[in-house]
Amino acid sequence: MRLREWLSAAAVVWACTQTQASQDLQDREMALAAQLRCVVCQNQTVAESRAPMAQDMRREIRTQLEQGHSNAEVIAFFEQRYGAFVRYNPPWKPSTWLLWCGPFFAALGGFWLLRRTLRRGRPENVPLTQAQRQRARQWLDEEMPDEGKKEEQA
Repeated sequence: MRLREWLSAAAVVWACTQTQASQDLQDREMALAAQLRCVVCQNQTVAESRAPMAQDMRREIRTQLEQGHSNAEVIAFFEQRYGAFVRYNPPWKPSTWLLWCGPFFAALGGFWLLRRTLRRGRPENVPLTQAQRQRARQWLDEEMPDEGKKEEQA
């Protein structure tokens, strides 16, 4: 009877370790899937996407993890197959500097252009000549009686 109890306990321990190992493997799979971009959707991670290609990629991640590959090896595999674009957050290296810095340079350029345009667009305070003042008075005098008549009629 002692042997039977011992075997039962061993079976329970084995089942628990298998469940824990399976859960660890699944956690690693989901962490890696969150780091890779779906090559079909391109705006979702492999973990978020429901596209058939994303399902295939998740299966491939699982297979490689079961074979004992490290996280870096799995990412390198997908990067070799699909290019650096497959990484949802591309690494900081010379070929991706434009990706990382481009939006900041574009924003700075936009602010510079806006400032330059606003400075040029300001009218200078140049006094009117006597002829311009006289013409403005004529226009105002011509418009005023019409408006006055409209108000009287109402």
